[in-house]
Amino acid sequence: MSQDLGDALAEVEAIFETQLLSDFPAVNELCRHVERYRGKRLRPTLVLLSGLAASGADRERGLSHRHRVLGAVVEMIHMATLVHDDVLDEADVRRRGATVNRLRGNETAVMLGDYLISNAFHLCSSLDDPGINLELGSVTNTVCEGELLQLHHRDDLSLDEATCIEIVRRKTAALVAGACRLGGRLAGADAERERALAAFGEATGIAFQIQDDLLDLAGDAEVVGKTLGRDLEKGKLTLPSVLHLASSGPERREAMLDAIARRDADALRRELAEHGGVEIARTRAAAFIFEAKEHLAMLPESPARDLLASLAEAVIHRNH
Repeated sequence: MSQDLGDALAEVEAIFETQLLSDFPAVNELCRHVERYRGKRLRPTLVLLSGLAASGADRERGLSHRHRVLGAVVEMIHMATLVHDDVLDEADVRRRGATVNRLRGNETAVMLGDYLISNAFHLCSSLDDPGINLELGSVTNTVCEGELLQLHHRDDLSLDEATCIEIVRRKTAALVAGACRLGGRLAGADAERERALAAFGEATGIAFQIQDDLLDLAGDAEVVGKTLGRDLEKGKLTLPSVLHLASSGPERREAMLDAIARRDADALRRELAEHGGVEIARTRAAAFIFEAKEHLAMLPESPARDLLASLAEAVIHRNH
């Protein structure tokens, strides 16, 4: 199955690249640069595996060309969010290379993100299924709401866990859930299996973001391959800090708030590592992965279902 999946992902990449081709060399140069952002290819992989798992198929024949197109669409949407995130965070490095905003400025980066979104929905229209367009339109609306909600709570030291999870659910998990749901739908999944795949994707997406937040706070920039510490610098409290603040006594809480107020990444990192904050966040991420795998029980046994479970586990053990 791994070879079949690899071949399908190669087709997704070819569709991605063909869709973005422009008559203008300057645009093509920017698109080639942003293609370097593709790494784990999580979302298109989830589209493909969800299609296989929903149908119970054990080989590539369980997938259609429409799955490959959808995989390219969700990857374009994801790439657009990364380009825009780098502008919001004033990040200089991604995938061990300069960000578009660092190379060409914010104006070019914003327009490139818009170009990616526009092409994603142009490509999605070729599927000739208004329901998929509506679903992905709802997803991108939700992603934007999540970002706006996070910006609203900038420098909010009273941010609670429920609001933090809601931010993560919207800005990250919604697209992962959509990839899983629509991958199943294109394979003919019934409503129950669609819901199970979406719930699996949402829980996996939340866990993914918790791990991403941990890496931003305590990761190695050389290994992670992007600018770290931007959430703290921008006054965005993420779940590891929120959980640690909620579980700390007055002395530890005061030390945390002082580190956050001073934008002292080293002090915050030490506080989380030495007083249990990192472990609390990892435990919460593991609980979401446990929940995600429980949703897979609604699907027939198959190698694809097993791969989905393994992929979910890998989300919380990655270091980049």
